[in-house]
Amino acid sequence: MSDVDLSFDLEVDAKGLKCPLPILRAKKALATLTSGQVLKVIATDTSSTRDFQAFAKQTGNALLAQTDDGEGVYTHFLKRR
Repeated sequence: MSDVDLSFDLEVDAKGLKCPLPILRAKKALATLTSGQVLKVIATDTSSTRDFQAFAKQTGNALLAQTDDGEGVYTHFLKRR
């Protein structure tokens, strides 16, 4: 997906962390949000794009957007169910 500027309620910096840590941090952060709020996760794990797609499918949280800055930084926007 292309560069997206979405508003979000909480940001998790998971740069430098390998699977499953970005997902675990996101899961913990989502638990603090109310339904409809948006979580932004920044990761450097190359498999995070696929991981967050699977996570959203399994948990029912909406994956609004995913971006790749071309320099190894991946941003994911999840909407709490």
